[in-house]
Amino acid sequence: MKANLKLFNIVHLLRVSKVNVSINGTSHQCYTSRPDLEKKRAELMARGLPKQKPIPGVNNILLVASGKGGVGKSTTAVNLATAMATLQPKLEIGLLDADVFGPSIPLMMNVNESPLLTEDDLMVPLLNYGVKCMSMGFLVTERSAVMWRGLMVMSALEKLMRKVHWGNIDCLVIDTPPGTGDTHLSLIQNLPITGVVLVTTPQQAALQVVRRGITMLKKLNIPIVGIIENMSNITCPNCKTSISLFGSGTHQLAKEHGIEVLQDIPLDSDITNSGDSGKPIVVAEPDSSQALSYIQLAEKVADFLRKQSKLET
Repeated sequence: MKANLKLFNIVHLLRVSKVNVSINGTSHQCYTSRPDLEKKRAELMARGLPKQKPIPGVNNILLVASGKGGVGKSTTAVNLATAMATLQPKLEIGLLDADVFGPSIPLMMNVNESPLLTEDDLMVPLLNYGVKCMSMGFLVTERSAVMWRGLMVMSALEKLMRKVHWGNIDCLVIDTPPGTGDTHLSLIQNLPITGVVLVTTPQQAALQVVRRGITMLKKLNIPIVGIIENMSNITCPNCKTSISLFGSGTHQLAKEHGIEVLQDIPLDSDITNSGDSGKPIVVAEPDSSQALSYIQLAEKVADFLRKQSKLET
């Protein structure tokens, strides 16, 4: 009796049905999935998946992502957005700081005011250097620690995306937090992503993690624009010789996955200091070789968007 009851429970939990199968003239009992239950389960799973919905007024969404933290992702996002706005002033460029726990955009873009609200209770992005900015950092003080669990973070992210009066945006650059967690999945599942720019340093500790990010993006069929090798070298202040710091693993990784290395950006104190002062290097020293690296990057990203017929010339 107990054995029969146990078998019934297993059959019930697995949602299978019993069928008789004849093998070499001998009848055997087998268990197979019930088609009606399989169909019902597929319908329920499909119903539970979030549907991608565009942000009103936003034509292109570009993620700037990394595996490891501290590889210069926010610096890249800031200078990329600023360079795009500088190259083509007619384009409307937005910058969204999706790092709820560690927002950097307020500091790097020198915008710290609380956003105004429209009559529809939509937040108005703060504008600087021709870029419309939105960040969790605008809603909390500099010393406040955001201590939230996943659901609250996702709710905040949803408001930063959709409770904002973006107007008409040709390209919204989203600075994502490190890793491949809830924030990335929420963005990818809920938004029509045009492409992703990956940022890494060339040492193996960073490359191993960005490799996982590439795997995730390919599984989810998200276009990868290319990889940026950040802090790839340093220039000697005396002899001006370029010195490699961490090797050249980024180019090998890109070759393995058929991805373009968009730009090699050096480790440079001027880039760091400009970000800390709230004036990106593209604005602070527009004619410098450092600024040229980001301008070239912006041109390649714009070419990618144009090839997808999602950016006007």
